[in-house]
Amino acid sequence: MTRGGAAGRYDESDVRVRPGKGSRPRSKRRPEHADARTAMVVGVDRGRWTCAPDDEPGVRVVAMRARELGRTPVVVGDHVDLVGDTSGADDTLARIVRVADRSSVLRRTADDTDPYERVVVANADQLVVVTALADPPPRTGFVDRCLVAAYAGGLEPVLCLTKADLADPDPFAADYAELDLPIVVTRSDQDPDPLRELLTGQVSAFIGHSGVGKSTLVNALVPDAERAVGEVSGVGKGRHTSTSAVALALPGSGWVVDTPGVRSFGLAHISPDDVVAAFGDLAAAVEDCPRGCSHLGPPADPECALDPMVEAGTLSAGRLAALRRVLTALRTPAWEV
Repeated sequence: MTRGGAAGRYDESDVRVRPGKGSRPRSKRRPEHADARTAMVVGVDRGRWTCAPDDEPGVRVVAMRARELGRTPVVVGDHVDLVGDTSGADDTLARIVRVADRSSVLRRTADDTDPYERVVVANADQLVVVTALADPPPRTGFVDRCLVAAYAGGLEPVLCLTKADLADPDPFAADYAELDLPIVVTRSDQDPDPLRELLTGQVSAFIGHSGVGKSTLVNALVPDAERAVGEVSGVGKGRHTSTSAVALALPGSGWVVDTPGVRSFGLAHISPDDVVAAFGDLAAAVEDCPRGCSHLGPPADPECALDPMVEAGTLSAGRLAALRRVLTALRTPAWEV
């Protein structure tokens, strides 16, 4: 039989080709991890996440991000699912296989021109803005920027005025009276009981400039704060620094999230509408504003829908002035506050 004749009797369907390595198609199915343990992320340190299991919050489990998550961001406050060794024993490592949807986010950018948003804390109920009444003097611009971030991120803002033994809190507090946010005053010579009551049962992120007394407050609220910080420093190979947030359990119930000190608080990712949306009595009204309205009123926005509300008596002039002062923070360069 000639070669030509043999070729005529066979086609490509008769040829068996041995598959090479890696040619097997990958399944798109992902493991369900039905036995995963739910937890809250309480610390981040060099590619390791420290987590507090929901069913045993006193335990600390160190975990890595599972390969199937890719580069999914995981931050302090995130609710995650863990598999692997979740005992929390020394030299053990679990895996984070899922990250739940977030109910709130505290974001900031390095400055107002930076397009990169950084999520500082997830799922916090409150943002406690700590500012001193003296030494250093209070900075309204920074407080306003923090309020903007809270409103836009879905957190309830709380203003905490420290060092009331050095200055009268009333003049500064009056600037924020019309915004209906809790204002707590503390003194260096007294226990912060009023603040403690607001924090019970809540996840509260603390933010403030260096020297305002934030660390003093955290240490008063969490007696073993220094030891607890050490426990969330990854796998015992480092110490918590001011470059990342850390969640500390309050005695009883609740969490304090101590965020790193910031020199500036960029708001490049926030629009005026994001802020007004947090005010239930105003959100519907601004739908009648022209496109691009900054809600700052005349002369910049002569057709802003908020001004007629004052004329109609449905919005107090003081409340509108307070809101507009906060909105002005979006137009003030971060480095000036």
